[in-house]
Amino acid sequence: MFPWLAFGHILPFLQLAKIMAKKGHKISFVSTPRNIDRLPQLPPSLITFVKLPLPPVDGLPTTAEATSDLEIHAVSYLKRAYDLLQQPLAGFLRSSRPDWILFDYVPFWLPGVARDLGIPTAYFSIFLAGALGFLGPPSVLIDGGDYRKKPEDFTVAPNWVDFPTTVAYTYYDIKNTFDCVEDDASGVNDLIRIGLSARNCDVVTVRSCSEFDSDWLRLLDNIYEKPVLPVGQLPPPPPAAEADPTAWGSIKEWLDEQGSGSVVYVAFGSEAKPSQDQLTELALGIENSGLPFFWVLRTRRGESDPDEIELPPGFEERTRGRGIVCTSWAPQLRILGHDSVGGFLTHSGWSSVVEALSLRRALILLTFYSDQGINARVLEERELGYCIPRDESDGSFTRDSVAESLRVVMVSEEGKIYRDRAKEMSGLFGDRGRQSRYVDNLLAHLLNNE
Repeated sequence: MFPWLAFGHILPFLQLAKIMAKKGHKISFVSTPRNIDRLPQLPPSLITFVKLPLPPVDGLPTTAEATSDLEIHAVSYLKRAYDLLQQPLAGFLRSSRPDWILFDYVPFWLPGVARDLGIPTAYFSIFLAGALGFLGPPSVLIDGGDYRKKPEDFTVAPNWVDFPTTVAYTYYDIKNTFDCVEDDASGVNDLIRIGLSARNCDVVTVRSCSEFDSDWLRLLDNIYEKPVLPVGQLPPPPPAAEADPTAWGSIKEWLDEQGSGSVVYVAFGSEAKPSQDQLTELALGIENSGLPFFWVLRTRRGESDPDEIELPPGFEERTRGRGIVCTSWAPQLRILGHDSVGGFLTHSGWSSVVEALSLRRALILLTFYSDQGINARVLEERELGYCIPRDESDGSFTRDSVAESLRVVMVSEEGKIYRDRAKEMSGLFGDRGRQSRYVDNLLAHLLNNE
């Protein structure tokens, strides 16, 4: 397995690796030393971790090995360094001779390397089938034949989607993401990487399940013209004992004092960082909602980020007792699983969505960039998430819209649909046995096509 150097990619790859390993398969998990050292400790016999040092690149801090270590504009330098892993990875493949390689979209060059060695490849997309379907066929992504040239063109479903859907980018979401359709410092943009990975692999695997994504999976079968296999939603296992039980103990003690379903959990993943204006409106909206909250706040992106964001003056004093702001790591799965948590204000990253829905938590959505905008529209279309109202042109929002959105989803009769739908969907997303059978189907395909 060879994931891209972002923890939103590494962790789903690791979850799939653990499921496969428990079914009796030998997994070599390839990444850089620092990223591997930051992963949860596993029994040594389960997965072999292979460390490939990241080559130095001008513009990339020597301590940066993941996207969360960097400001957004510097991620393209990480891609350039990642592309330089081609030769050391080829050396490892030559010596280890794996039966299959599961790879991410960034190493678009990997199918060619593997083909020369006689090794089949599976492109494993952590992006939703809806996101891949919206982007389109490989020919569109690779050859620049996309009729969509302006951000406005991405605000409606593309012409190859053959079923009714409201899934499309909002203008502000695509504006935030539009740099991915232009060349970056790595020399190859993300759309070309996705297109080449999908075109040149032997099979495409997607984090999805047919009960949730049947139309989009069928579309991918048509536009990719090769097998497209869902691997399930990869719900997390029950949390193991924390390395620092004292930290969880203090969090649990506070949560135990709150009413059932009353707390809003707020977290935007390892990478999404609000602007200072957004943070101010968010904080004042959370304050004005009157609801108890637990907020995991990321104030910087990596050590080199000079723009540290700050809460409004007096916010923590005014909300003391009603809410907690945590600026370090927090055990998200344990928090979401606590009975006092009723809703999750999230960036719509799919791992967070899967965790929340598997635990019956209603979703309030605030997107920032990348596939988050499509994820949010997929959830909105199914009445599984409520998007905070924003200005269509620039994505700005107000403290009043934040406060009202939280109250709608958490306590109002209008928002009961979101609470009920989250409970309904937990039967699908949280069913580890059903989701594990998708991995069985994938393994059967790989075994029959070595």
